[in-house]
Amino acid sequence: MIRFDNISKRYPGGFEALSNVSFHLHEGAMAFLTGHSGAGKSTLLKLIALIERTTRGQLFVDGKNVTNISARRIPYVRRKIGFIFQDHNLLFDRTVFDNVALPLVISGYRHQEIGRRVRAALDKVGLLSKEKLLPITLSGGEQQRVGIARAVVNKPMLLLADEPTGNLDPDLSREIMALFTQFNDVGVSVMVASHDITLIEELDYPILTLDHGRLAFAGANTA
Repeated sequence: MIRFDNISKRYPGGFEALSNVSFHLHEGAMAFLTGHSGAGKSTLLKLIALIERTTRGQLFVDGKNVTNISARRIPYVRRKIGFIFQDHNLLFDRTVFDNVALPLVISGYRHQEIGRRVRAALDKVGLLSKEKLLPITLSGGEQQRVGIARAVVNKPMLLLADEPTGNLDPDLSREIMALFTQFNDVGVSVMVASHDITLIEELDYPILTLDHGRLAFAGANTA
């Protein structure tokens, strides 16, 4: 599903966020991405989602080389990817329903199909009863669940999460991680960046560890 072949990412000014990173996340697999603050976790996820572009190396997503893909083709790749941000990135002047529906509206889905998919996604994260509320009225954990529902409403093949439990207490963090494992159980490939080593070690999934932009450790089934 994801393959990095000696990928590096250098930003203007010379800072190299990633250096010669290689790994392979197989289709239907789930893995955690760890490392200190500034290790390159967010950059790595943004490269996969084509929010950032590689400086060197080859990037493959869903079996296709997307290293030099044109800007016009990027939206078609992103339709296969759900991205969850640590700070939710919700629109606080829109209802929960409208926030989750946004990717479908952009993609041009019909009104009836939007309603069906949004409610199915909200039901999956336990928020169906709150579809008419504004996000500001929800707890931090509930806001993160809205973000997850929005990420999966398009039924992506790949789910990326950048520190999704960073602002949550341990119990809520476990609930959020359990949602990711449930999506993986039905065939969605999942990569979660997290600094919560204790929680990660409770779960039996491969771990990739970054250290100052280099891949310091790659768990089983990611080489």
